[in-house]
Amino acid sequence: MPPKLAPLLTGVLTGAAVLTQIAHPLLRGETLRRTTIGSVAAFSAAALGDAARRGGARGTVTTLAVAGGLGLLAEAVGTRTGKPFGRYRYAGTLGPQVLDVPVVVPLAWTMLAQPAVRLGRRLARELPREWSRGRRDVVVVVTAAWTLASWDLFLDPQMTAAGHWVFADPHPHLPGVAGIPLGNYAGWLLTALVICAALHRALPAEDEDPQTVPATLLGWTWLGSTLGNAVFFRRPVVAAYGGVAMGLTVLPYLRVVLGGRR
Repeated sequence: MPPKLAPLLTGVLTGAAVLTQIAHPLLRGETLRRTTIGSVAAFSAAALGDAARRGGARGTVTTLAVAGGLGLLAEAVGTRTGKPFGRYRYAGTLGPQVLDVPVVVPLAWTMLAQPAVRLGRRLARELPREWSRGRRDVVVVVTAAWTLASWDLFLDPQMTAAGHWVFADPHPHLPGVAGIPLGNYAGWLLTALVICAALHRALPAEDEDPQTVPATLLGWTWLGSTLGNAVFFRRPVVAAYGGVAMGLTVLPYLRVVLGGRR
């Protein structure tokens, strides 16, 4: 692809990802199911497009192999052993599967892991100059993993309500959010730490600007999921949990990006 077309294509994919998610509250049945799959595909393609802009084909392949591959491994182990998320099963409604895991699921890990690592790297640049590289790396991984894992506070309630997967024993659970065991969120954080650490290590250090694509994807995910659950899906408790947790990292990131600070 000509280099000048890459930003345009990535921008189109980012817009498509946002628009398909905006449409979710208006859709039902098979149309909603297909749109859910399509929105993940568009979102992950936008994230991979951003990786390609920065690292070429190698950046894209590395991102997909690390984030998608580790996500697939975690889900394949999870469905067979109940670790680290608790025992659950897929309903077969999310399209083709590999190792009994819908293909769209490792794409979902990929779609937010790449922007999350970009967030972590950008926030680490705001640290005092005297901080060592090792301490900065810890900040990158922890903030990225928290961003990725906090997204599940929105995701699991939505997907279980739609019947795409179900937990065998959803107890104990967060107050006001039945159907998902607390251990699932701990499993998400552990998996997110592994994925984000591996992705940060695998992707070479580089100039992290511009931040338009990751800021748009993360900002929309946080804001759209919070408003969607509060207003359209009538899940105010989910909106509160996810909005606060994800906002802890996304809000400072957006302030830095929009403020143009280094």
